[in-house]
Amino acid sequence: MQIKMIDGLLLRDMVMAGAAMLENNRDAVDALNVFPVPDGDTGTNMSLTMTAAIREVSQKDFVHAGEAADAMAKGALRGARGNSGVITSQLYRGFAHGLEGLERVTPMQFAAALKSGSEYAYKAMMKPKEGTILTVARVIAEEAVKQAEKAPEDFDALFDVILAAGEVILKKTQQMLPALTQAGVVDAGGRGLLLIYMGYQKALRGEEVPKEILDFSADGEVMFKDDHDQLGEIKYAYCTEFLIQNLLPEVGEEDINTFRRKLNRIGDCVLVVGDLSLVHIHVHTNEPGKALNYGAALGELADLKIENMLQQRRDKAVEQEENQKKKPPKPTGILAVSVGEGFDAIFRDLGVDQIVKGGQTMNPSIEDISEGLAKINASSIFVFPNNSNVILAAQKAAELAEGKHVYVIPTKNVAMGIAGIIAYQEGADDEENEKNMSEAAQRVRTCTVTYAVRDSVIAGLKIKKGDILGLNNGKVDEKGSDPKLVAKELMQKIVTADDELITVYYGSDVSEEDAQGLTDDLASLFHDCDVEMHRGGQPLYYYLISVE
Repeated sequence: MQIKMIDGLLLRDMVMAGAAMLENNRDAVDALNVFPVPDGDTGTNMSLTMTAAIREVSQKDFVHAGEAADAMAKGALRGARGNSGVITSQLYRGFAHGLEGLERVTPMQFAAALKSGSEYAYKAMMKPKEGTILTVARVIAEEAVKQAEKAPEDFDALFDVILAAGEVILKKTQQMLPALTQAGVVDAGGRGLLLIYMGYQKALRGEEVPKEILDFSADGEVMFKDDHDQLGEIKYAYCTEFLIQNLLPEVGEEDINTFRRKLNRIGDCVLVVGDLSLVHIHVHTNEPGKALNYGAALGELADLKIENMLQQRRDKAVEQEENQKKKPPKPTGILAVSVGEGFDAIFRDLGVDQIVKGGQTMNPSIEDISEGLAKINASSIFVFPNNSNVILAAQKAAELAEGKHVYVIPTKNVAMGIAGIIAYQEGADDEENEKNMSEAAQRVRTCTVTYAVRDSVIAGLKIKKGDILGLNNGKVDEKGSDPKLVAKELMQKIVTADDELITVYYGSDVSEEDAQGLTDDLASLFHDCDVEMHRGGQPLYYYLISVE
């Protein structure tokens, strides 16, 4: 039977079915969560938020659709968990606003309410990010409005379009956010929202919500490695969430806006959503007490939650280490000393198990390398010191390693290390891999561009402090005033007719635009060579360039 109108009772049943569909597949949504912040998982947070909405709307039989939607919105806001839960609550808040005063709802009114929900959710975010649940909600609403205009009395057709449009835009999220592209998955919040709408459709058709877990293998499997090295530095340690209820009579919307600006001055990931009856707050800050004081000036605080994300990260690292120890050792592992975030990422992509921070001014100790070796659960380990000053420390750490065969490949820079790692052959024995990787590393010729820290005379060159220096395999061979020009002059001395590949790694003090300019110039100078560019992120050295 075709349904043309939705009342409060049916709307409640739809939302209950949506919540059930999400809860049944909560783990699958959690598994898509690629953002390694300890705020909780997307599926769990959205499910708990939906549970709060149902609890509120189930307190009595709402025949009036607008009243049912309002109850759901208030419940969702009060019970919202994490960013995904808060955004979900705002979708319901805007949805309720769109149904205000309506006893029964037509497809056109329902679609318009979805659009209102999307608009509310966007406004709630200080910096809305495309490729998230926000995008999925917006596109669904836009397509729903178009469909309702075509068939203003057909809910069944409307939900066919909602789910079809949702799947299309959900797949596109993988290309819209770098983290999703890297992980090879779609947005977890968007998948959660689609599950809710799937439940809506089941209730409309009078069908039971399946208890079996749906197959979302097409959404991708997370490849993001959730470890301390990859997460980067936490700037604000405390995830702080609370509600402000029973706001003071004199508090107005401008006071809420001022409160939001104050939170942005002491933290990030700020969400301040709700209305003058209830406000939900989320902020990452190093001053949770100050955030609470700001809130207390507006009304009563409730449901306080403060989590130390640094401690959560430490706990997770310990847990991962313990789990790693329980696994049977793999045949081989790799440890590399790295000098910048760009090189860190390259080494991870090449399968390096442990990265030890190093560089010209902070050579890692024997203990640093030993600790890295201890974390690798492998029978044999290849170590790439990637600095002439680190080779001896790596060899000593190898001697101290117990129960493991450790091979030190004497690489003098990260470019040599990258070439050596690429030469690793799975299935070859350790001695053969050691030989192949050492030979591959030694075939790489490198030049570096840096600056002089004092006046000196080297190889007949009079050098003044601040001069730009070009080093050919570690020896000063060029000087000038412009890193790009010095690099080009140096490369014309190094590159031969037999060379095939030039790779430019640019440092932390070089813009991508400048690095691309040098790369283009080298490609023009050396027509027979492939020229590649990568961000190394190394300090002190403008460029590290390898030639093979």
